Amino acid sequence: MKAFLSGILIRIGFSKLLIVFAIWNLIVFFLYGIDKLKAKKGAWRISEKALLLCAFFLGGVGAFAGMKVFRHKTQHTSFNILVPIFAILTVAALCYLYTLI
Repeated sequence: MKAFLSGILIRIGFSKLLIVFAIWNLIVFFLYGIDKLKAKKGAWRISEKALLLCAFFLGGVGAFAGMKVFRHKTQHTSFNILVPIFAILTVAALCYLYTLI
């Protein structure tokens, strides 16, 4: 598996992978902002499950930043526990992938 990931990283390049991670985390960040705006307006919302799944799938940094900047979901225990864990896992995954090249 390590050789497989290393081969992919060599072909794609770490910098391109980093750009994809950054774009994904920006999308997740804005999802938290959109949900906060919708909450204020009383409109249809993004489900908590969807927000947490986006954070889990390597969007933890964006989710954590979105929680702090928009002050959104800060009273929910599940978000206060899981989102920081997902943020750490996202950074750890990037660090691990960097060591493979």
